[in-house]
Amino acid sequence: MKLLIIEDEAGLRESIEAYFTEEGNICETAYDFSSAMSKVNLYRYDCIVLDITLPNGNGLDILKHLKAGQQADGVLIISAKNSLDDRLTGLDLGADDYLTKPFHLSELRARVAAIVRRKAFNGNNILTLHEIFIDLTAKEVKINQTPVKFTRKEYSLLLYFIANKGKVVSKSAIAEHLWGDSIDIADNFDFIYSHIKNIRKKMVEAGGKDYIQAAYGMGYKFTEA
Repeated sequence: MKLLIIEDEAGLRESIEAYFTEEGNICETAYDFSSAMSKVNLYRYDCIVLDITLPNGNGLDILKHLKAGQQADGVLIISAKNSLDDRLTGLDLGADDYLTKPFHLSELRARVAAIVRRKAFNGNNILTLHEIFIDLTAKEVKINQTPVKFTRKEYSLLLYFIANKGKVVSKSAIAEHLWGDSIDIADNFDFIYSHIKNIRKKMVEAGGKDYIQAAYGMGYKFTEA
């Protein structure tokens, strides 16, 4: 998953970032309203963990901005405000969930994962696509019932393709999904080709079809045809 953590409290922000990064996710952070707006205007995320009270702004205005732009990023509000009105306001504006501080990081992880499942995989923990079987909880992939080992990047990229199957995804979108916003300093995206080549090879060697096609000049597409 690629996440954006918008939280002004440094200790909490860093602990959330460390927790999710340890589990193999890409985490970007913002500590105030201005830096958060810059991020959401430039990049897309599987889920945004959004604090309401921010220096020089309100997190709810970021949520309104995302919805006005019809952005599909999942949004989970984290706030010390626990009144029913506050929670209803956030959810009515389009947030996918609301978690009151303090919270256990394990609960935050479970709620973020649930949001991503709902948005990308219809809420399922198990994905089946012809001969492909993926257990999202165990992070296990089987082709024709045979376990296939993918690296973290390959696994993340395979899920990204399946979540966007039938759509052309650009090399820059793939790079941002796998490496985060720091990819802007990269000279080229040749490393993406290596990951895609490995995924295709492992799937075919396990008896699966080659579903990933190059869309010349545009990127790649996962197609069932």
